[in-house]
Amino acid sequence: MAKRRSEGGEVTRFAPSPTGYLHIGHAFSALTAFHARGKGGTFHLRIEDIDPGRCKDEFTDAILEDLAWLGLDWETPVRKQSKHFKDYEDALKKLNLKGLIYPCFCTRSEIKAEIENSVHAPHGPDGPVYPGICKKLSDEKREDRIDGGAAHVKRLDMQGAAAIAGPLAWRDAGQGMVKAKPDRFGDVVLARKDVPTSYHLAVTVDDHLQGITKVNRGSDLVPSTDVHRLLQGLLGYTSPTYDHHRLIKDATGRRLAKRDQDMTIRALRKSGYTPEEVINMSGFSG
Repeated sequence: MAKRRSEGGEVTRFAPSPTGYLHIGHAFSALTAFHARGKGGTFHLRIEDIDPGRCKDEFTDAILEDLAWLGLDWETPVRKQSKHFKDYEDALKKLNLKGLIYPCFCTRSEIKAEIENSVHAPHGPDGPVYPGICKKLSDEKREDRIDGGAAHVKRLDMQGAAAIAGPLAWRDAGQGMVKAKPDRFGDVVLARKDVPTSYHLAVTVDDHLQGITKVNRGSDLVPSTDVHRLLQGLLGYTSPTYDHHRLIKDATGRRLAKRDQDMTIRALRKSGYTPEEVINMSGFSG
């Protein structure tokens, strides 16, 4: 496990997905995490590449090149999630031993139909909450379908997880302790048949294994922190401090995305901008 806080510094990280070129919003986020480490601290670069259909090596290479161009350096080797599936499988096994994981065979259309026909269909931060169709299946039926090769995902029994973990809170750098409400998400997916993990599980395991003490990330991920805090509690992990920064938007007030090619670091570099100019464009002031 990576070292934790030393000499007053923090262990921070920047964890982009290689699904496109980084834009100035990513520059702001990376710079924020890099400088948050403080004197004597450590900065990690992590590549979140669990989606084989969207992640490409060319974008991974570009991430490293663009960040180095901005003047950032990080601990090596860089952790690539696709190389550490066993770590996530081990965590999933621990949750399964607690009786908190069950297979879900529902298609998206089946889930949508069930929600539309339901009188009470709660919505969470990510949209409609899974209605628990497969949660009612017997162990025998589950085994039969799995043995038959039925496609499925693995979900967390949120009610059971909350009962085991009890009341939880996470520390916000600006607001202090925040009560975690993971039940709003319902039974979240923690693994798929082709990928033995999910964003929620992988990021929680990675932060633990890398000894992250301070997580700097966009404010759009505030709700997800509740799920991560729950997983930390169930797996016996220490919870880091969280600092959610503002999102960078364009002139119309729309959040920047990787499809905004003219605002990527790569495009700005080719247009002749200097690292200092790109940093200023991102709004980062140190």
